[in-house]
Amino acid sequence: MTDLLDATSDHCVIPVVKSPRDYQAYRISPQDTNRLAIVFDPDIASMSLTFCVEIFDPGGKTPPNRHNIALEMFFVLKGEGFALCDGKQVPIRAGDSLLVPPTGIHEVHNTGDGRLYALCFMVPNEDFAELIRSGIPVELDEEDMQVLGRVDRVR
Repeated sequence: MTDLLDATSDHCVIPVVKSPRDYQAYRISPQDTNRLAIVFDPDIASMSLTFCVEIFDPGGKTPPNRHNIALEMFFVLKGEGFALCDGKQVPIRAGDSLLVPPTGIHEVHNTGDGRLYALCFMVPNEDFAELIRSGIPVELDEEDMQVLGRVDRVR
């Protein structure tokens, strides 16, 4: 065990810790009905990935989109809706996971009465973080903070 500690002691990694009050959310376009709050991106993680919380207003959806090389993964935190990928529709709700392979034309729709919240991972980044950051900055509100578990940190 000592050899392992000696071998790794000069390669110490300092973890990055963030809470929802640190996230910046964006609408990519003014007419979009979803917001993306960036948690980690290539600038923060020093690697090609994007991790965000995607928040869909009631009736909200993503525009149809595809990625050339990136996998996109979703984990639904709250709400319900459906995902459409290459013409195949599947219902999604809290606790469900969705994996969209590269080149799949996909959309996510919120069909519930309230907001739909999903963790969203893109690997590699494929300019996703840059696209999000080119949008319009928006604030996370009290409901968002409650879903993200930090009601004590509302701005």
